[in-house]
Amino acid sequence: MAWGSWLRMPGQSHRGPVDPLAADARELREALERDVRTLALEIGERNVGRPSGLARAAAHVEEALGRSALPVGVQAYSVGGTPCKNFEVELRGRELPDEIVVVGAHYDSAPGTPGADDNASGTAALIQLAWRLRLLAAPHRRTLRLVAFVNEEPPWFQTPDMGSWRYAKRSRERGEKIVAMLSLETIGYFSEQDGSQKYPPPLGFFYPSRGDFIGFVGNPGSKELVRSAIGAFRDHARFPSEGAAVPGVLPGVGWSDHWAFWQEGYPAIMVTDTAPFRNPHYHAATDTPDHMDFERMTRVVLGLEHVIAALAG
Repeated sequence: MAWGSWLRMPGQSHRGPVDPLAADARELREALERDVRTLALEIGERNVGRPSGLARAAAHVEEALGRSALPVGVQAYSVGGTPCKNFEVELRGRELPDEIVVVGAHYDSAPGTPGADDNASGTAALIQLAWRLRLLAAPHRRTLRLVAFVNEEPPWFQTPDMGSWRYAKRSRERGEKIVAMLSLETIGYFSEQDGSQKYPPPLGFFYPSRGDFIGFVGNPGSKELVRSAIGAFRDHARFPSEGAAVPGVLPGVGWSDHWAFWQEGYPAIMVTDTAPFRNPHYHAATDTPDHMDFERMTRVVLGLEHVIAALAG
């Protein structure tokens, strides 16, 4: 196997101390924690098996994305009589509007869990990125879409009722040219303890044993997107990062909404804290906000602003 070409990434992962959060970053941290607490504590479990929770989460996401002052598009369908909705906001590209960068996160949670890290963390980041990117009014060359997906968790994962697959299929049917997709999947749990990070074999030979980094993960077909994204992150973020473009058959590599875009032939990657291999509360009733590191999560989101800006041109 071509491990060297799959694992070699541009730049260097940050090591050492980081500067204190600036005032606007502290405001971002508070906003991220507020959205995570709303989804994981006030609403709690949210999926088709808990339709009231799913409906409340959908209403919160739609309202929160609407605060960006961008129109919120809705892709609605039904699963077993339960309404399911994807939500999107769009910043139209000025020079290459037909080339689309999608940033997505799922807002449902697995059965039996309030889903703070999985995936209120990614949803909160998506909400705040929509707000911040709208305020920046950056002259992106490409069209940027921020999309909140439903039904990522089992039993809907990798089925036709998975929200992101519904969205990706519609994009393919419309002939849309998605040039990059980032799935924000569990980005709020970190540990500095040696041995806190695990991997599917044989990746443990190549990566650190401490779960203090954010990961950029894709398949070989998305290798250039992985490299571009982590390169932009490392250029601007003083935060540890690791990247890999490895076969999707390896456990964990395709375990999020980016998988759905692979099925439709689009380049897509996952930005993740690698929760199944790090977070002891993954898919458990204890996946609550008190186990999350909101300061580190804030640094990840700030770095992602630069990644998105680079991909959108």
